[in-house]
Amino acid sequence: MAYMSQERKNELAPKIKAVLKKYGMKGTIRVANDRVTLAVRVKAGKLPIIENFAMGLTDIARSNAVLKSRCLNVNPYWIDDYYTGNCKKFLKELIAAMNDGNHDRSDHRSDIMTDYFDVGWYTDISIGDWNKPYEMVK
Repeated sequence: MAYMSQERKNELAPKIKAVLKKYGMKGTIRVANDRVTLAVRVKAGKLPIIENFAMGLTDIARSNAVLKSRCLNVNPYWIDDYYTGNCKKFLKELIAAMNDGNHDRSDHRSDIMTDYFDVGWYTDISIGDWNKPYEMVK
C-alpha cells in the first residue's frame, strides 16, 4: 500500500531541493492525498516549462489555454514526448529525486485486483497553480 510519511519527505527533500537549485527553480515539497503522494509545486524559475510544453501540443486552442493559465500538471509518462532540452532534463532529474527509494512492483499483466497498485508512494509535479501562476525569473 502506498504511503508517504513526513519523515520520508524530509529525507528526500535535500535531493529534490538540489535539483531545483541546479536549474534555478523555486518550489515547495509536501505530502498530499492522505499521505500517499509526494508532491512538488514549482512556483518560479529560469526554465520556460509552460512554453516548452505548449510547443509540444498540436491543438492550438489547448496550447493557448496553457500559455494563458500559466500552470499545468506534469504527466511523468509523457515527458519525453512533450518537453525538450533543459526542461526535459530538469523534470527527469526531479522525478528521479522524488522516487529515490520508491518501488513499483505492479504487474499489469497478472491479477490486477491484488498487485496493480503495489507502489511505495505516488508522485505529483505541478508547475504553478490555478491561483498563483508559474513565474519566469531571470
